[in-house]
Amino acid sequence: MKKIFLTLITLLFSFSVGFCQTKMPFALDWKFEGPSAPYFYAIDNGYFKSEGLEVEISAGKGSLDAIPKVATGAFPVGFADINSLVKFLDKNPSAPVIAVMMVYDKPPFAIAGRKSLGITSPKDLEGKTLGAPPPDGAWAQFTPFAKANNLNVEKIKVEPVGFPTREPMLAEKKVDAITGFSFSMFLNLVRLGVPEEDISVMLMANNGLKLYGNAIIVNKDFASENPEKVSSFLKAVGKGWASSIKDPEKAVKSLIERNPAADLALETRRLKLAIEGNVLTPYTEKNGMGKIDMERMTEALAQLEQTYDFTSKAEISNFYTDKYLPSDESLKLK
Repeated sequence: MKKIFLTLITLLFSFSVGFCQTKMPFALDWKFEGPSAPYFYAIDNGYFKSEGLEVEISAGKGSLDAIPKVATGAFPVGFADINSLVKFLDKNPSAPVIAVMMVYDKPPFAIAGRKSLGITSPKDLEGKTLGAPPPDGAWAQFTPFAKANNLNVEKIKVEPVGFPTREPMLAEKKVDAITGFSFSMFLNLVRLGVPEEDISVMLMANNGLKLYGNAIIVNKDFASENPEKVSSFLKAVGKGWASSIKDPEKAVKSLIERNPAADLALETRRLKLAIEGNVLTPYTEKNGMGKIDMERMTEALAQLEQTYDFTSKAEISNFYTDKYLPSDESLKLK
């Protein structure tokens, strides 16, 4: 009888824990690829569950797809480029959406070229042909990038290209360089047979741009009603990234379970490139994930003004807050 009683107590406890889980659908900005592995790893390691959260992750079609999903309340949390968020809020100032945790301390905006075509530094773009998809986020930042590197844009021929043809055109040497995300362009070129030693990737954040990258965004109405849940979500995300940095391949295995068509080696390398180039920076090693430097963000806004006409002055507090970041060690990346 005692054994039956203890079993019933255990079952009731398990039921109550499951019943109290808060559902928090999470909208990604892109497909299930290496850089999204830390979120799945956080699920499989029980980081969300231990915080009383039930998280289901949905793929996206870009930041301009993820931001409205969160702004309308269709998703309480999402992942999107903060520069896109700044512009979205300038056009929709009453939209209840805000960034609460910086993930990409450096955005993946980059120029990829081939050394055999004479592209190793920004200045080498003069006199060359640059392939750029018109909707590309990196291309949108080319004007401040050119200004920061004293480039004569009149000496650069810009060839509009589609996303599917971007890397093939560089692989076939029909253009000398292309714009895009660093980790995506590099691996796509390698997959097309371009020798790694012939590829040069110039991360814009390492060449004059002060811009930040992708952040966790939240619906403000949801956050005001559930501040503890938002902090718990961010705590679990931080732990997911820290664990992924320690064992990227294991993290990507969690991704493969949701996307069996993905290649383990390829996506592990993509995750490592994102970690090394965008996530684990001197600033995040010192301060942990999530925070921003206010002076740098002010400079970033000034660079955004070079390519975007703001309807009103952008205030940092309108699009970013750190008040939901957990105060413990969970955001330390190493």
